[in-house]
Amino acid sequence: MINQYEKDAKIFKALCDPNRLMIIEMLQNGDMCACKILEDLNIVQSTLSHHMKILCESGLVEGIRAGKWMHYSLSKQGFETAAARLAEITRNVKQ
Repeated sequence: MINQYEKDAKIFKALCDPNRLMIIEMLQNGDMCACKILEDLNIVQSTLSHHMKILCESGLVEGIRAGKWMHYSLSKQGFETAAARLAEITRNVKQ
């Protein structure tokens, strides 16, 4: 069974890369085909697959296959979970 530290690490790993942050920003406007993300980021398909795997495993992004391409969107529940976890971690931080 995956413990809370491993879940937290997946979320924070997803947020610690500039390309993944750009992908998240792109998805704020709605779902996108992987082909469009590839064009906009100017990266190769294998690099995009790596980033999307990390984002999907974190729960922040969801992917749906449509023909030969994947379409990605932000997960509202994933971001709510991440925000709640960060609030919990920082609850007792002294000012």
